[in-house]
Amino acid sequence: MSGFSSPSRDESPAQTVRTIGRLAQMLVELRDEYAERPREDTMSQIEQRLDELVELRAELKAKLEHEREEM
Repeated sequence: MSGFSSPSRDESPAQTVRTIGRLAQMLVELRDEYAERPREDTMSQIEQRLDELVELRAELKAKLEHEREEM
């Protein structure tokens, strides 16, 4: 089939920013849950989401640098 391309993940910085926003919302919800009932598993989830945010920050910086190079 000519002209057909398989769906791929949006690699734009905007997609990364949306993902950061979703993780930030999860962190707010986990914060509320932990404040109400401090549990080790909830704290583990908070730490995991923070690690993911650090990774997304690096990803966003790389995408922005790549876009600047293409200009």
